[in-house]
Amino acid sequence: MSKAAFDFAGAHVVVIGASRSGIGAAIARAFQDAGADVAITGVEAAPASEDAERFVYTQIDVTETKAVRKFARDQGAVDVLVNCAAITRRDEEMVPDFFAKVLDINLTGSFRCAEAFHDGLAATSGSVINIASMYARFGSPMNPAYGASKAGIEQLTKSLSIAWAGDGIRVNAIAPGFIVTEQSARARESEEFVQSVEARTPMARWGRPSDITGAALFLASGAAGFITGVCLPVDGGYSGV
Repeated sequence: MSKAAFDFAGAHVVVIGASRSGIGAAIARAFQDAGADVAITGVEAAPASEDAERFVYTQIDVTETKAVRKFARDQGAVDVLVNCAAITRRDEEMVPDFFAKVLDINLTGSFRCAEAFHDGLAATSGSVINIASMYARFGSPMNPAYGASKAGIEQLTKSLSIAWAGDGIRVNAIAPGFIVTEQSARARESEEFVQSVEARTPMARWGRPSDITGAALFLASGAAGFITGVCLPVDGGYSGV
């Protein structure tokens, strides 16, 4: 069965946190392939080599409010904002200072970006897509800060969807399951863990960044015009077991 096609010709899309070859970059490529003008950001000096000539790239730290607001002003009217900037570090998140850093980037950083882009999104009756995680619903003993931040993303999504509905802005989230990315590399060093994930997942495999893109395109499209405040799991059925 062929995949559904979406047309974003003429749309201006901003993907925050797309400098590496992960979910953010995959979403950026999908929107561009669907005709959108796409700008991406990351904390690194440059994006992954395969994207260096493909996108307009801005190095930005989502914990710096002034920098985020300036970037948003420079972008003008925006049709879609994707918040994908996040960090996690197994076995270090029980340290209070690092716990706070994770929340500042993953949760407050997503809010900073959404707040900064509010006027640009209102100008187009645009859409915000936050990237949550299945750990918004499950406990994460190795990554408590990451889990807490992603649970916060789900609640933030609901709250902003209500607050901004009158401005014509829809706010939704995607909750990826176990995805093969640079961020999950450390966890995937354990073959036992990899196999346990596959055993529980009804689709019997880890996801790929490209598995998330269809949900992002759908939620930003007119086909989802009456959908706001949802957190859509994309996890191969893991959360249904």
